Amino acid sequence: MTALAKQLPAKRRLLLASDRTDRSHELARILANVAEVETIPTANLPDAPAKDLSGVVVDINLRSAETVQQVRSKLMGAAYRPMPRLFVLADLLHHGAMQAWALGATDTIARPFDPDDILQRIRAAFPADDDGAEAESKGKALDEGVAAAHAVMVKIFEKLPAGNPLTLGDVIKAETHILRAIKRTSLREWLAAVGRHHNASYRHCLFATGFAVAFAQYLGIREDDQRRLTRAALLYDVGKAFVPAAILDNPERLSLGQHGIYCQHPRLGYDALAAQGGFPREMLDVVLHHHEMLDGSGYPDALSGDQISDLVRVTTLVDTFTTLVAKQPKETVHTHAAAFAALEAMGDALDQRLVQAFRPVALGG
Repeated sequence: MTALAKQLPAKRRLLLASDRTDRSHELARILANVAEVETIPTANLPDAPAKDLSGVVVDINLRSAETVQQVRSKLMGAAYRPMPRLFVLADLLHHGAMQAWALGATDTIARPFDPDDILQRIRAAFPADDDGAEAESKGKALDEGVAAAHAVMVKIFEKLPAGNPLTLGDVIKAETHILRAIKRTSLREWLAAVGRHHNASYRHCLFATGFAVAFAQYLGIREDDQRRLTRAALLYDVGKAFVPAAILDNPERLSLGQHGIYCQHPRLGYDALAAQGGFPREMLDVVLHHHEMLDGSGYPDALSGDQISDLVRVTTLVDTFTTLVAKQPKETVHTHAAAFAALEAMGDALDQRLVQAFRPVALGG
């Protein structure tokens, strides 16, 4: 038993669902240090978890559509929805991590296994009996944060185009819940929760909000600035509410004319909020200029350098990163490491000081 295992509470009960039982023995032995482990074939995953189960560990081939669908049919049901689940990745390449998040992963681990690291993650992902009250409190904070963010998305994408006003108060009402949710839980848990959303535009904005808030909290900036960045992340893509869904759903398969319509969304969002009134100038600046690049290659105004505010720079960074890691199923999904490398490769288009400061958030999320 490792030194860390001696510090961890026992009495967790974990279900290890595996389609590769010949390779899961090592993992089962590690888990046995801190939990009672029952190993079953993926096909035998019950329709509902036992009441005394702390969580599920899933060791499957995430490239197998058949196996993924088999797991999805169980884990995405109402009975498993509150259940923490940890996924084993065969490697850190391709779409494995995003596939795991889409299946509601609380956390992921990858081979080769580091026993101490796994046990530390188990403690975070699967509370023991004496951690139950704290876990319930964190779960409530996460649920409230996601619900508050979702309510803003509904106002942006459904109410606003129909002529119902979006107010700054709507956004301010949500920000406290969102900040608390990510602070009390983690970026991973936020991404897992919002990653299951069926609407791609909502999902993109909610991912970006998570990255922005986690970045602000990691930097330790004052609370007022955390709130400013949260508002910016919630609002910046408001213009997409005025772009046809057929264009939003296929951003990489657009004709030249359709691409031109898509590129109007910053101006459309700015015009809508400016006409409505009540939004600070810096928020309107983010909405209008979040696709501007420091080297002048962005749109709609081809700004460059010092013409682009710090708030816009951060929003552009998290939007770009989110675009890479939260693409739709038929598109090429980047791992967090590959997406971060892409940010670095963009050179002077992005503020590379911010990019490097974002590294722990990007790679840790």
